[in-house]
Amino acid sequence: MPATVLDGKLVAAAVLDEVRGRVAALAAAGKDVTLATVLVGDDPASATYVRSKRRRAAEAGIRSVHHELGADATQGEVTGLLDDLNNDGRVDGILLQLPLPAGLDDQGATQVIDPVKDVDGLHPTNLGRIVLDRPFLAPCTPSGCMRILEHYGVPVRGADVVVVGRSFLVGRPLALLLASRGVDATVTIAHSRTRSLPEVTRRADILVVAVGRPEMITSEHVRPGAVVIDVGINRSDSGRLVGDVDFRDVARVADAITPVPGGVGPMTVAMLMRNTTLAAESRAGG
Repeated sequence: MPATVLDGKLVAAAVLDEVRGRVAALAAAGKDVTLATVLVGDDPASATYVRSKRRRAAEAGIRSVHHELGADATQGEVTGLLDDLNNDGRVDGILLQLPLPAGLDDQGATQVIDPVKDVDGLHPTNLGRIVLDRPFLAPCTPSGCMRILEHYGVPVRGADVVVVGRSFLVGRPLALLLASRGVDATVTIAHSRTRSLPEVTRRADILVVAVGRPEMITSEHVRPGAVVIDVGINRSDSGRLVGDVDFRDVARVADAITPVPGGVGPMTVAMLMRNTTLAAESRAGG
Protein backbone atom coordinates (compact mmCIF):
# COMPACT_ATOMS: atom_id res chain seq x y z
CA MET A 1 0.00 0.00 0.00
CA PRO A 2 1.45 3.44 -0.90
CA ALA A 3 2.37 5.77 1.92
CA THR A 4 -0.12 8.28 3.27
CA VAL A 5 0.85 11.79 2.16
CA LEU A 6 1.03 14.21 5.09
CA ASP A 7 -0.37 17.37 3.50
CA GLY A 8 1.34 20.41 5.01
CA LYS A 9 -0.93 22.80 3.12
CA LEU A 10 -3.95 21.31 4.84
CA VAL A 11 -2.39 21.59 8.29
CA ALA A 12 -1.13 25.12 7.58
CA ALA A 13 -4.67 26.17 6.66
CA ALA A 14 -5.89 24.89 10.02
CA VAL A 15 -3.16 26.83 11.84
CA LEU A 16 -4.00 30.02 9.95
CA ASP A 17 -7.69 29.59 10.84
CA GLU A 18 -6.65 29.39 14.48
CA VAL A 19 -4.46 32.49 14.09
CA ARG A 20 -7.29 34.46 12.47
CA GLY A 21 -9.52 33.75 15.45
CA ARG A 22 -6.88 34.85 17.93
CA VAL A 23 -6.06 37.98 15.93
CA ALA A 24 -9.77 38.84 15.81
CA ALA A 25 -10.03 38.43 19.58
CA LEU A 26 -7.10 40.81 20.06
CA ALA A 27 -8.68 43.31 17.67
CA ALA A 28 -11.94 43.15 19.61
CA ALA A 29 -9.94 44.07 22.72
CA GLY A 30 -8.42 47.04 20.89
CA LYS A 31 -5.07 45.44 20.00
CA ASP A 32 -3.85 45.25 16.41
CA VAL A 33 -1.19 42.64 15.61
CA THR A 34 1.80 44.01 13.69
CA LEU A 35 4.69 42.16 12.06
CA ALA A 36 7.75 44.10 10.89
CA THR A 37 9.68 42.50 8.03
CA VAL A 38 13.27 43.43 7.24
CA LEU A 39 14.94 42.63 3.91
CA VAL A 40 18.62 43.42 3.39
CA GLY A 41 20.05 43.30 -0.12
CA ASP A 42 18.56 42.37 -3.45
CA ASP A 43 18.45 38.58 -3.46
CA PRO A 44 15.37 37.60 -5.53
CA ALA A 45 14.63 34.47 -3.52
CA SER A 46 14.67 36.38 -0.23
CA ALA A 47 12.39 39.05 -1.69
CA THR A 48 9.97 36.33 -2.83
CA TYR A 49 9.95 34.71 0.61
CA VAL A 50 9.20 38.03 2.30
CA ARG A 51 6.34 38.79 -0.10
CA SER A 52 4.86 35.36 0.62
CA LYS A 53 5.07 35.90 4.37
CA ARG A 54 3.45 39.31 4.10
CA ARG A 55 0.60 37.83 2.04
CA ARG A 56 -0.01 35.18 4.67
CA ALA A 57 0.04 37.85 7.37
CA ALA A 58 -2.64 39.82 5.53
CA GLU A 59 -4.76 36.68 5.15
CA ALA A 60 -4.55 36.13 8.90
CA GLY A 61 -5.50 39.73 9.70
CA ILE A 62 -1.97 40.67 10.76
CA ARG A 63 -0.71 44.09 9.74
CA SER A 64 2.78 44.05 8.23
CA VAL A 65 5.23 46.92 7.85
CA HIS A 66 8.17 46.37 5.54
CA HIS A 67 11.70 47.77 5.74
CA GLU A 68 14.47 47.39 3.15
CA LEU A 69 18.18 48.08 3.29
CA GLY A 70 20.53 47.92 0.32
CA ALA A 71 23.13 45.24 -0.31
CA ASP A 72 25.79 47.75 0.80
CA ALA A 73 24.23 48.18 4.25
CA THR A 74 26.61 47.94 7.19
CA GLN A 75 26.16 45.76 10.24
CA GLY A 76 25.54 48.91 12.23
CA GLU A 77 22.74 50.00 9.91
CA VAL A 78 21.06 46.60 10.22
CA THR A 79 21.30 46.52 14.01
CA GLY A 80 20.23 50.15 14.21
CA LEU A 81 17.02 49.37 12.31
CA LEU A 82 16.38 46.34 14.51
CA ASP A 83 16.88 48.47 17.63
CA ASP A 84 14.33 50.97 16.31
CA LEU A 85 11.82 48.16 15.80
CA ASN A 86 12.54 46.77 19.28
CA ASN A 87 11.61 50.17 20.70
CA ASP A 88 8.52 50.65 18.52
CA GLY A 89 5.53 49.89 20.72
CA ARG A 90 3.33 49.22 17.70
CA VAL A 91 5.48 46.29 16.53
CA ASP A 92 4.75 42.86 18.01
CA GLY A 93 7.06 40.71 15.91
CA ILE A 94 10.25 41.25 13.92
CA LEU A 95 11.21 39.05 10.96
CA LEU A 96 14.76 39.51 9.67
CA GLN A 97 14.99 37.60 6.39
CA LEU A 98 18.08 35.40 6.32
CA PRO A 99 20.67 34.92 4.99
CA LEU A 100 22.04 38.43 5.02
CA PRO A 101 24.37 39.56 2.21
CA ALA A 102 27.98 38.44 2.33
CA GLY A 103 30.03 40.32 4.91
CA LEU A 104 27.19 40.69 7.40
CA ASP A 105 26.79 38.58 10.54
CA ASP A 106 23.46 36.71 10.61
CA GLN A 107 23.78 35.56 14.21
CA GLY A 108 25.00 38.93 15.41
CA ALA A 109 21.97 40.61 13.88
CA THR A 110 19.53 38.00 15.18
CA GLN A 111 20.80 38.48 18.73
CA VAL A 112 19.89 42.17 18.58
CA ILE A 113 16.18 41.36 18.20
CA ASP A 114 14.19 41.59 21.44
CA PRO A 115 13.42 37.95 22.40
CA VAL A 116 9.73 38.77 22.94
CA LYS A 117 9.55 40.02 19.32
CA ASP A 118 11.73 37.25 17.85
CA VAL A 119 9.03 35.48 15.85
CA ASP A 120 11.59 33.33 14.01
CA GLY A 121 12.54 31.88 17.41
CA LEU A 122 16.27 32.10 16.74
CA HIS A 123 17.43 34.36 19.56
CA PRO A 124 19.62 32.50 22.11
CA THR A 125 17.05 33.24 24.81
CA ASN A 126 14.28 31.52 22.86
CA LEU A 127 16.50 28.58 21.94
CA GLY A 128 17.53 28.32 25.60
CA ARG A 129 13.90 28.17 26.71
CA ILE A 130 13.54 24.99 24.64
CA VAL A 131 16.47 23.46 26.54
CA LEU A 132 14.68 24.34 29.79
CA ASP A 133 11.40 22.73 28.58
CA ARG A 134 9.80 26.18 28.60
CA PRO A 135 9.40 27.03 24.90
CA PHE A 136 7.78 30.34 24.03
CA LEU A 137 8.67 31.43 20.50
CA ALA A 138 10.18 28.23 19.09
CA PRO A 139 11.77 28.13 15.61
CA CYS A 140 9.06 27.92 12.98
CA THR A 141 10.18 24.90 10.96
CA PRO A 142 10.63 22.57 13.97
CA SER A 143 7.30 23.79 15.34
CA GLY A 144 5.72 23.06 11.97
CA CYS A 145 7.07 19.51 11.99
CA MET A 146 5.63 18.97 15.46
CA ARG A 147 2.24 20.29 14.36
CA ILE A 148 2.11 17.92 11.36
CA LEU A 149 2.77 14.94 13.63
CA GLU A 150 0.08 16.16 16.05
CA HIS A 151 -2.47 16.85 13.31
CA TYR A 152 -2.15 13.38 11.80
CA GLY A 153 -2.10 11.63 15.16
CA VAL A 154 1.37 10.13 14.72
CA PRO A 155 2.31 8.46 18.04
CA VAL A 156 5.39 10.25 19.40
CA ARG A 157 5.54 9.26 23.08
CA GLY A 158 8.17 6.54 23.43
CA ALA A 159 8.86 6.49 19.70
CA ASP A 160 12.37 6.13 18.31
CA VAL A 161 13.02 9.28 16.29
CA VAL A 162 16.07 9.95 14.15
CA VAL A 163 16.70 13.54 13.06
CA VAL A 164 19.19 13.73 10.21
CA GLY A 165 20.64 17.23 10.41
CA ARG A 166 22.08 19.24 13.30
CA SER A 167 21.55 22.88 12.36
CA PHE A 168 20.44 25.41 14.96
CA LEU A 169 17.60 26.33 12.59
CA VAL A 170 15.97 22.90 12.42
CA GLY A 171 17.77 19.76 13.61
CA ARG A 172 18.88 20.66 17.12
CA PRO A 173 15.76 22.53 18.29
CA LEU A 174 13.50 19.87 16.76
CA ALA A 175 15.36 17.13 18.62
CA LEU A 176 14.88 19.04 21.88
CA LEU A 177 11.16 19.58 21.24
CA LEU A 178 10.67 15.88 20.47
CA ALA A 179 12.52 14.80 23.60
CA SER A 180 10.84 17.34 25.91
CA ARG A 181 8.70 16.31 28.87
CA GLY A 182 5.19 15.49 27.75
CA VAL A 183 6.33 14.61 24.22
CA ASP A 184 8.77 11.95 25.37
CA ALA A 185 10.31 10.62 22.17
CA THR A 186 13.72 8.94 22.24
CA VAL A 187 15.78 11.01 19.83
CA THR A 188 18.99 10.36 17.92
CA ILE A 189 20.66 13.19 15.99
CA ALA A 190 22.49 11.97 12.89
CA HIS A 191 24.10 13.87 10.03
CA SER A 192 25.88 13.46 6.72
CA ARG A 193 29.02 12.17 8.43
CA THR A 194 27.31 9.59 10.63
CA ARG A 195 28.90 6.18 10.15
CA SER A 196 26.61 3.55 8.61
CA LEU A 197 23.82 6.11 8.31
CA PRO A 198 21.28 3.63 6.86
CA GLU A 199 21.70 1.40 9.90
CA VAL A 200 20.96 4.36 12.18
CA THR A 201 17.98 5.70 10.23
CA ARG A 202 16.38 2.26 9.83
CA ARG A 203 15.87 2.17 13.60
CA ALA A 204 13.49 5.11 13.42
CA ASP A 205 9.74 4.98 13.90
CA ILE A 206 9.83 8.62 12.80
CA LEU A 207 12.58 9.87 10.49
CA VAL A 208 13.09 13.61 10.02
CA VAL A 209 15.54 14.76 7.36
CA ALA A 210 17.00 18.28 7.20
CA VAL A 211 20.43 18.15 5.58
CA GLY A 212 20.03 20.17 2.37
CA ARG A 213 21.13 17.38 0.01
CA PRO A 214 18.68 16.53 -2.77
CA GLU A 215 17.13 13.06 -2.48
CA MET A 216 19.91 11.83 -0.19
CA ILE A 217 17.58 9.50 1.73
CA THR A 218 16.36 6.44 -0.17
CA SER A 219 14.34 3.37 0.75
CA GLU A 220 17.47 1.68 2.09
CA HIS A 221 17.52 4.27 4.89
CA VAL A 222 13.89 3.72 5.97
CA ARG A 223 12.34 1.00 8.10
CA PRO A 224 9.12 -0.33 6.53
CA GLY A 225 6.17 1.39 8.21
CA ALA A 226 8.10 4.46 9.37
CA VAL A 227 6.82 8.04 9.19
CA VAL A 228 9.12 10.33 7.19
CA ILE A 229 9.22 14.12 7.54
CA ASP A 230 11.22 15.76 4.74
CA VAL A 231 12.34 19.28 5.66
CA GLY A 232 14.63 19.80 2.67
CA ILE A 233 13.87 21.83 -0.42
CA ASN A 234 16.35 21.71 -3.27
CA ARG A 235 16.48 22.31 -7.00
CA SER A 236 17.38 19.16 -8.95
CA ASP A 237 19.62 19.13 -12.04
CA SER A 238 16.46 19.12 -14.16
CA GLY A 239 15.07 22.14 -12.30
CA ARG A 240 12.47 20.27 -10.22
CA LEU A 241 11.89 21.12 -6.59
CA VAL A 242 12.82 18.05 -4.54
CA GLY A 243 13.38 17.27 -0.90
CA ASP A 244 16.21 15.58 0.95
CA VAL A 245 14.22 12.36 0.55
CA ASP A 246 13.67 10.42 -2.68
CA PHE A 247 9.88 10.65 -2.39
CA ARG A 248 8.86 7.96 -4.88
CA ASP A 249 11.39 5.44 -3.62
CA VAL A 250 10.71 6.01 0.07
CA ALA A 251 6.92 6.13 -0.35
CA ARG A 252 7.09 2.45 -1.34
CA VAL A 253 8.16 1.44 2.17
CA ALA A 254 7.08 4.26 4.52
CA ASP A 255 3.70 4.36 6.23
CA ALA A 256 3.45 8.15 5.80
CA ILE A 257 5.58 10.89 4.25
CA THR A 258 5.54 14.65 3.67
CA PRO A 259 5.81 15.81 0.05
CA VAL A 260 8.08 18.50 -1.40
CA PRO A 261 6.69 20.98 -2.16
CA GLY A 262 3.55 21.11 -0.05
CA GLY A 263 4.81 19.48 3.14
CA VAL A 264 6.86 21.27 5.78
CA GLY A 265 7.29 24.47 3.73
CA PRO A 266 3.75 25.84 4.21
CA MET A 267 3.98 25.00 7.91
CA THR A 268 7.02 27.22 8.42
CA VAL A 269 5.08 30.30 7.31
CA ALA A 270 1.95 29.29 9.24
CA MET A 271 3.94 28.87 12.46
CA LEU A 272 5.56 32.27 11.86
CA MET A 273 2.06 33.77 11.92
CA ARG A 274 1.25 31.80 15.07
CA ASN A 275 4.44 33.07 16.75
CA THR A 276 3.54 36.63 15.79
CA THR A 277 0.15 36.17 17.45
CA LEU A 278 1.73 34.64 20.56
CA ALA A 279 4.09 37.60 20.79
CA ALA A 280 1.19 40.03 20.49
CA GLU A 281 -0.83 38.19 23.15
CA SER A 282 2.17 38.21 25.48
CA ARG A 283 2.71 41.94 25.02
CA ALA A 284 -0.99 42.68 25.41
CA GLY A 285 -1.08 40.68 28.65
CA GLY A 286 2.11 42.24 30.00
